[in-house]
Amino acid sequence: MEILQGFMDAVKGIFESSGLQTLNWQNYVMIGVSIVLLYLAIKKQYEPLLLLPIAFGMLLVNLYPQIMAAPQTELLTKAECLARDISLSGHATTVIDNVTYYENPTYGGLLYYLYQGVKLGIYPPLIFLGIGCMTDFGPLISNPKSLILGAAAQIGIFVTFTGAIFLGFTEAEAGAIGIIGGADGPTAIYVTTKLAPHLLGSIAIAAYSYMALVPIIQPPIMKALTTKKERSVVMEQLRPVSKLEKIMFPIIVVIVIAIFLPDAAPLVGMLMLGNLFKESGVVERLAKTAQNELMNIITIFLGTTVGATASGQNFLTFSTIKIIVLGLIAFCMGTAFGLLFGKLMYKFTGGKVNPLIGSAGVSAVPMAARVSQKVGQQENPGNFLLMHAMGPNVAGVIGSAVAAGVLLNVVG
Repeated sequence: MEILQGFMDAVKGIFESSGLQTLNWQNYVMIGVSIVLLYLAIKKQYEPLLLLPIAFGMLLVNLYPQIMAAPQTELLTKAECLARDISLSGHATTVIDNVTYYENPTYGGLLYYLYQGVKLGIYPPLIFLGIGCMTDFGPLISNPKSLILGAAAQIGIFVTFTGAIFLGFTEAEAGAIGIIGGADGPTAIYVTTKLAPHLLGSIAIAAYSYMALVPIIQPPIMKALTTKKERSVVMEQLRPVSKLEKIMFPIIVVIVIAIFLPDAAPLVGMLMLGNLFKESGVVERLAKTAQNELMNIITIFLGTTVGATASGQNFLTFSTIKIIVLGLIAFCMGTAFGLLFGKLMYKFTGGKVNPLIGSAGVSAVPMAARVSQKVGQQENPGNFLLMHAMGPNVAGVIGSAVAAGVLLNVVG
């Protein structure tokens, strides 16, 4: 009988500690959401490098919430320590009401420790380092006017920021929500950890989802705001850019931005360092490491831990719905403002600029530029806009980082 009773107690203990007892309906809903995101990442290949780890992190935390648990310190009396066979030596003590308590620290969950790289603002700048190594600023240097289009696409950030305040969010929360419009995941994560870390799961998932849906969201806006004639414009070939120009560009940009907008320096500085690795040609090993091994490792840590912030209790709120809607508005407005400024450039240049390249001003590199190319070729098969669109596209990367610096300076 004792053996049977011991077996029953063991079964009961396993059941009580299982997810069948500890999980609630919110966790199960989020498990379903994570499976949908995994489907989109694997089957549809929507930003799989980040959407897959984010979705799996979301799945993990809703199956096993303790994987994100913070370390705690128990206060135990001498009797409690002896009862639990805990050695008294090596423990700090605290005296409360003349009673001595022994501090017994417990460890946090695995993803809690990996998440510190997000919380401390380490991962996003390292992602920017890798992006810099993979970015060619040649189209922007060759056509500096495209910087205007990259800046125009950031207007949606600040319009949404105002709208979020109107809907009841604090200024800090509104700043974090508005940055979704930049279509730059690392920047959105960086700003959110500084301004509104409690919204990180919602904002990160919204940002990366809209980045993944660029080929679906942007074309209807592009066709609605431009005419067939404008979309058919064939632009002149860009001038060649010298190696000296490519080397000087990251140095000049980081000097200017760090002086006038120091809050943007961590992101822009690492972006330009990575680009200097690439363009200098003298540190090939560092450039390859930054854009391959380091980038891949940080992407795994960043995606998985950000997804793990989306537990059912934190994510399934009315605020999340408002964030997702505002994020979509921010992204659509960024696309629209880029297109509208592209139309102005079309007018001022006598029809030499195809307005479609303005939609690439959001910094979803290089997907937004590819969408400009695709829509342009649908109207004119002889149209090759990719390199022209890359100018506003990489300008958008700088622009979103600058917008982040402005928000951090204003409401941080």
